[in-house]
Amino acid sequence: MQIRHAGLVVAAALAASLLAACGSSADSATTTSATTTSATVWLCRPGVSPDYCAGSLSVTAVSGTGVQTVTTAVANASSPFDCFYVYPTVSTQRTDNANLKIQEGEIGAAISQASPFSQVCRVYAPMYRQRTEESLLKGLGNDPAADSVAYQSLLSGWRSFLAHDDDGRPIIFVGHSQGAAMLIRLLRSQVDTNAALRRRVVAAILLGGNVAVRTGSTSGGTFAHLSLCTSTRVPGCVIAYSSFPSAPPVGSPFGRPGQGVSLQSDQTASAHLQVACVNPAALGGGTAQLAPWFLNATANVAHVTTTWVSFPALYSAACAHANGATWLQVTDIAAAGDTRPVVSELLGPSWGYHADDVNLALGDLVSDVAALETSYQRAHLDAG
Repeated sequence: MQIRHAGLVVAAALAASLLAACGSSADSATTTSATTTSATVWLCRPGVSPDYCAGSLSVTAVSGTGVQTVTTAVANASSPFDCFYVYPTVSTQRTDNANLKIQEGEIGAAISQASPFSQVCRVYAPMYRQRTEESLLKGLGNDPAADSVAYQSLLSGWRSFLAHDDDGRPIIFVGHSQGAAMLIRLLRSQVDTNAALRRRVVAAILLGGNVAVRTGSTSGGTFAHLSLCTSTRVPGCVIAYSSFPSAPPVGSPFGRPGQGVSLQSDQTASAHLQVACVNPAALGGGTAQLAPWFLNATANVAHVTTTWVSFPALYSAACAHANGATWLQVTDIAAAGDTRPVVSELLGPSWGYHADDVNLALGDLVSDVAALETSYQRAHLDAG
């Protein structure tokens, strides 16, 4: 049995079930109403309706022997922290860049990747004119004009967020795939070299985006100042990885600097660099069990009635490096007779578990953010 999904594009039937799960309704089969601030259309924005990052957070943990334990969690609407989320490639529009209409793909991504962070922050997600699947068929580095349109659109949303919403609060950045690539551009140009903004960074979660560091180091490369997370005690850091069940093949879009998804964020350098890997289950390194969270609409576990399902002791993870590649090695550790659904290399060995980068460790990532927020508050209390 495997996790059912449609890769980076969320199928219309799934999106319909997700809409029901978050108690929202669509204006049509493909487009929903939008909240706007100036020229920005908001997929998620606290206090507005619909807010696709504010759905049900109750989760059923299913053990390897089938024992189910339900935990109720709720969004923290009064959190002193903001999350700024950028979704991955989901648009199937037949143009190089998507428009700003909210459709099933964006809704599905927001719910499945971003909504659990609402436990620990107020989640904002602007629509942006991302490169569509059709555009990406030209190659990741073969349409710089479309990449520029996507980034300028996101930059407009970021500026609107700063001007109208954030009010000086500390920020967690969350992005996956194309969303991570766009956030890398944003952080490099707007945050990393701006000391005042940099002090407000709690964490940047940049998955499947080929963040680079100096070989053997936790810094340098992509960012001049932001370093990789090595402990929950030191906020203002980056969590980055691409997940695979084995070494990424030569030519994979992930794991090697200066190629593949690196080109979407204009990272062409490769000399003396390696792609970053931070184990979300063990920021200091080593092997640890992951805490995966999936929507039960995709996992489809019998007798689970909560929106979310988790699978403890199903996977372990550790950062690995070989043949010029760095990746998060995800290993199935299920015991004999364990019938829980598992992920697969949906898009082939070159993509590994890319479609599930976020959900394989979503419980860990939320816990990491919570711990880094506590450290951030302590550090600023001591400084004040």
